[in-house]
Amino acid sequence: MTLPFSLADWLVIAAYLLLLIAGGWIFTPRKTASAHDYFLAGGTVPAWLAAISVLSATQSAATFLGGPDYGYHGDLTYLSGNIGGLLGAIFVAHVMIPRFYAMKATTAYELLTLRFSEKATRWAGGMFLVGRVFAGGARVYLAAIALAMVITGTVEAGGIMIAAALLIIASVLFTFIGGLRSVLWNDLIQFVIYIGSAVAVVVFLRMSIPASTSDIVQGLMHTPEGINKLRLFDFSVDPSRPFSMLAIVSGLSLLYIANAGMDQDTTQRLLSCKDAKTGAKSLYLSVLATVPVVGMFIVIGLLLYVFYDRPDLMGGTTAALGSEFGGEKISVFMHYILTQLPGGLRGLVTIGICAAAVATTNSALNAMSSVLVQDFYRPWKEKRSTPPEHHYVNAGRAGMGLIGFAMFVMAVVSFYWQRYSDMGLLEFALQVMVFTYAGLLGVYFTALFTSRGTTNSVIASLIIGFVTVLLLQPGIAHIIGMPQVLSGLSFPFQLCIATLVAFVVCVVPAGPGKDRAAAAI
Repeated sequence: MTLPFSLADWLVIAAYLLLLIAGGWIFTPRKTASAHDYFLAGGTVPAWLAAISVLSATQSAATFLGGPDYGYHGDLTYLSGNIGGLLGAIFVAHVMIPRFYAMKATTAYELLTLRFSEKATRWAGGMFLVGRVFAGGARVYLAAIALAMVITGTVEAGGIMIAAALLIIASVLFTFIGGLRSVLWNDLIQFVIYIGSAVAVVVFLRMSIPASTSDIVQGLMHTPEGINKLRLFDFSVDPSRPFSMLAIVSGLSLLYIANAGMDQDTTQRLLSCKDAKTGAKSLYLSVLATVPVVGMFIVIGLLLYVFYDRPDLMGGTTAALGSEFGGEKISVFMHYILTQLPGGLRGLVTIGICAAAVATTNSALNAMSSVLVQDFYRPWKEKRSTPPEHHYVNAGRAGMGLIGFAMFVMAVVSFYWQRYSDMGLLEFALQVMVFTYAGLLGVYFTALFTSRGTTNSVIASLIIGFVTVLLLQPGIAHIIGMPQVLSGLSFPFQLCIATLVAFVVCVVPAGPGKDRAAAAI
């Protein structure tokens, strides 16, 4: 039975809104004169704040709800994926960030202008925009469906659309005036709320379990199903396992390289520091901080497993676990929020979900706006006139509103697509950047390590990388008759193969010459 949303819950939400308003007023700069100030906060961001913003941007409502679900059904192997994050961070910190700072880049894609052409930059930026709108819209939908369930008690289209619109509007407002500087400080507020609500759930959930900590640990290590839910490393060579050590040191490392060095949503924060050394430091700090943050959400899932599935540790009886709400499939953590949390705490967890969604969305809005203005609009405008720098600040704000609307439309599409299609839309959407990362990785490896490639081969590489990942999806691979070894690949191995194909496509033609390649590198 779903618990009603109480007065205490509404009071917590009201306090959250007041905090956001106060934070927006305090941290929004009163004057933003240049695009460099608007998109990179003037290059004055300290490493610790950039690290928190990176972490806040990458931890979405999907982590808030999906982390506990992973812990409930699985073990701790997801945490070992941070080894791939560290390997990827080392590459980005020592190979890519110094190059971006040397060329005073505002976006990650300006390197391709020096190496190939403005057209190549626009194609790479366009690939990022398409993928990020799709993934961002689906993440907004995921947060909206949780918010609508908790507040309105329904999962009807109207409630979810209103919740999605509120999340988008809040995200646009907190980044509209001050740009990245506003985003960074509001990310800090959202991050504290996000973590605070998770800590509160861990404490409450642990107090609901009568068994001792040692008994819980032993119960998780030796389950009735015969598995060790505290296993940290998976040394199997099964290509269908996404978090085996083989997948981590290969595909997940590539994923982190692409996310930190080729995804403007993350790269923008690393470029907002005073120099390359500070930017690299912020990247390392964010990777290290990810471990306890994600670990906490997985621990919630492990405790939920005890709470619902282990009567021997719960004094003989466990609570009933449902998997649907109003015909909508929900995660185990969402069910726990709806049925077990008391008033006040339920409101805190609700704003934790909102904080995760707003932090992810406003960072994506600013990043996409910077690509739209710097890589598309500015080159077009400067060929026709020489407007003052503040013109591009206003263009960035207009772009943010346009992208916010596109993300809202994608959230609405996600609702109907999930209902009327058998495709796993949310799973696809949360990993959709893998589709765009493959081509970007192939292009950037060509640009960084060879003097080959042309604008046309860049375009072909971006398209072929996307198509290769698409064809390697298990359902499609099976239909077109791919060998068994290729039809069951997990996404890290799909990324490896697609990146290799994209690199080969990009590197085949002779390049623009060593001088131009050297200038870019």
